[in-house]
Formats: sequence, structure tokens, C-alpha cells
Amino acid sequence: MVASGFEKIEKENIEGLKFPVQDVLNSQAEIQKRQRDLERALSLGNMEQIKIKIFFEDTISPKYVETTVWGVTDERVILKQGVVIPINRIHFLEL
Repeated sequence: MVASGFEKIEKENIEGLKFPVQDVLNSQAEIQKRQRDLERALSLGNMEQIKIKIFFEDTISPKYVETTVWGVTDERVILKQGVVIPINRIHFLEL
């Protein structure tokens, strides 16, 4: 299921996007859930190469990508080929 209002983007096109510094989430509970989901996505990506959907927002519009998570830092999610998405721009993940 795809959340309405989110446009699919290919991983290779993420590098050209611009991301504001504000977090897209408002509540601490949502931010904590996002962090737990990112840790689970990292495990699924590294152990089983399972693709997930990441729903995020750049300066223009909400988007989603179907990909494998290769790494998670304090500020970024790392995808294959060094593509990154700032964590604070991620709405949610579909695992």
C-alpha cells in the first residue's frame, strides 16, 4: 500500500534533491518510532537484503523510494551507491 500524496522516485534521482533542515515529524513518539523502524530496516537490509519503502519529503513534495537500507548514522540513512536521505525528512517506513 502506498500512502496517498507520495510520488515514487528512483534511488538514483535522490542525489539531486534538496532537503530543508526542519524535521517533518512533530511528536517525540513519532520520532522514536521512526528511529526504531530505521534500526529494523537496517537489520533487514544487511541480513536479508529486504527492500523497504521510505516515505520522505524534500523541498518540493512528498516522495517514496523502495530500496535496501545499508547504513544509518545519527543524521542520515545510507542507501546503495552512497545515496543518503536525511533522517529528519523521513515521515515513516513501510517494512
